[in-house]
Amino acid sequence: MKYSKSALLILGTILFFSISSCKNNTPNPNLTSLNLLRGELQLCGNGQFGDVNFSESCSYETRETFNLAISLLHSFEYIEAEKAFVKIIDKDPDCAMAYWGVAMSIYHGLWAPPTNSVLEKGVKLIAIAQKLPKSKKAKQYLDAIGSFYKNWESVDNQTRKLAYAQKMKEMYEENSEDTEVAVFYALALRASAIASDKTYSKQREAGKILEDLFKKEPNHPGIAHYIIHSYDYQELAKLGLSTARRYADIAPNSAHAQHMPSHIFTRLGLWDESIDTNLNSAESAVCYAESISPGAHWDEEVHAMGYLVYAYLQTGNNKLAYEQYEYLKSFKEIFPPNFKIAYTAAAIPARLAVENKNWKEAAHLELPQFAGLEWQQFPWQKALLHYAKALGNIHVNNIEAAQNELDLLRSFEKELIDLKDAYKANQVAIQIKTIEAWLQLKKGNNDEAISLMITAADMESLTSKHPVTPGEILPADELLADMLLALNKPQKALTAYEVNLDRRPNRFNGIYGAAIAAKQSGNMEKATLYFESLLALTENVVSDRPEIKEAKDFLKKKII
Repeated sequence: MKYSKSALLILGTILFFSISSCKNNTPNPNLTSLNLLRGELQLCGNGQFGDVNFSESCSYETRETFNLAISLLHSFEYIEAEKAFVKIIDKDPDCAMAYWGVAMSIYHGLWAPPTNSVLEKGVKLIAIAQKLPKSKKAKQYLDAIGSFYKNWESVDNQTRKLAYAQKMKEMYEENSEDTEVAVFYALALRASAIASDKTYSKQREAGKILEDLFKKEPNHPGIAHYIIHSYDYQELAKLGLSTARRYADIAPNSAHAQHMPSHIFTRLGLWDESIDTNLNSAESAVCYAESISPGAHWDEEVHAMGYLVYAYLQTGNNKLAYEQYEYLKSFKEIFPPNFKIAYTAAAIPARLAVENKNWKEAAHLELPQFAGLEWQQFPWQKALLHYAKALGNIHVNNIEAAQNELDLLRSFEKELIDLKDAYKANQVAIQIKTIEAWLQLKKGNNDEAISLMITAADMESLTSKHPVTPGEILPADELLADMLLALNKPQKALTAYEVNLDRRPNRFNGIYGAAIAAKQSGNMEKATLYFESLLALTENVVSDRPEIKEAKDFLKKKII
């Protein structure tokens, strides 16, 4: 089920979904130090978040609210999930699983590591719940998530995620027939995977568990959601396509559920489907934001916009891509000012400039400023924009400015190393290697330039993209091909472009570059194929991209 923006807003006004939770709305005074989220649930539309039947809810009286809370949790509607669990706590403070629910709502295993305040909150929640009467299964749930919060001051985030996954594995082996246990185990398993493991063994195992469950429960939001996350890799994406096309219909009132299919669509270069699902996500997010804080913009809307811009650029639709950026710059208030917003705010202007090879624009990029967004907290995100600035300055021959940008990238890498964020530090290291390569090219050191660029491409091939991003600002494979083409090595450039397209299907610049490389190497058959592919990719778009005109001119002359 899909809604237009106007329909969503009307539904949000007329059918605003609120749950009255408590016979006694006075919070337990012992819980005030936890800063629990309270208030009526703000759910736009008709409240469809899929079907869940969680066996460990505490009483019949709270079961409906508990199942809704689990459904919200499974679609990463974390704010409303916590509020729903807190309603149960306020109504039944002896419900141990409600405290577990809050602890799960603040644990974002697939996102950024939690802050110290969140970890402290989790420890307190588990401590309270452990003192309450509970079933054996409830104790297992609590012991499992408790292993993530335990000793957080001295044990790193990845080790604690592994401990949580191990506990969930033990619980799953004892309760393999319980759907929710299996689903939460699969999520814990997926969250414990490391980006450098290109065997994807944990992702494959989680996906297999979930696919078997999906046959039995095709309307379960968590199963569909976590299948997509398990297969959100180029090598696995086709395994998640049918599920991606189902998830948005399972939880039509979740902005995140509307967005998630685009992870698979992006991997497979299905740009129209990505655009459609992200438009729906943004609309749903607007509805939610207006119910929470009229005039403000929620991070899920911003996140969807980042994927929209990427997809628009791949179809050559500069007009709609730049409209998203102008819209973003009009925002006065955003919430919460987190890593997702920082990523998109840096990535959108960077992409617009470098994808269009507007190097002058790239050289003069500035970070957008939003109230509450403190850029010093986000070195990786800042690096995206400064990487684009470095490329821009190199291409406009401002080598001194490019060197300054390179120095900034090195400072961001050091900062990330000091923060023990190896993945993001490595992402910046790839950018550094790329800029060093292009600087060497400008100096005439061609062999050194190619060697450095090959190293950058190899480094990138050994890592996976972060879930927050639809893709690199510019792929290293593509930049290697661009360099080879600039050095009049069209056959080698064609090979590199084709590697890039195999890893990132239907990229506009990848297809165009392959066409030019094929043409320059005398392979007119391949040149024709790629120019035809470019026109097919952009056939439904009115675009001013010169590459499209070039493709039309080439094919017209070939016919003549």
